[in-house]
Amino acid sequence: MKISRKDVEHVALLARLELTEQEIEQYTEQLDSILEYAATLDRLDTENVEPTAHAVPLHNVLRADEVKSSIEREKALQNSPDAEEGFYRVPRIV
Repeated sequence: MKISRKDVEHVALLARLELTEQEIEQYTEQLDSILEYAATLDRLDTENVEPTAHAVPLHNVLRADEVKSSIEREKALQNSPDAEEGFYRVPRIV
C-alpha cells in the first residue's frame, strides 16, 4: 500500500497540523515505510499461532491493604502558598 502526499496533507488537516513542505515529504516517506512493514506482517502465516492479549505472561503483584495513619493536616499544608481554614486555597475556576 502506497501512501500519497495528498493523504498526508489530508491527515494533517484533520489533526489541525501546519506542516512544511519538508515535513510533508518526510512524513510521506515514513508513513509509507510503516504501511509497507505492516503489509509484510500481514503476509505472515499465523494459522497455528494462538491469539494472546500479551506477549509474555503477566501476574498482578498486589499487596494487602493496610490501614496506616495519614499525614497531619498542618504538615500537609506547611508548603502551601495559600491555605485557609485547614484547606488549600486555589483560584476559582468556572
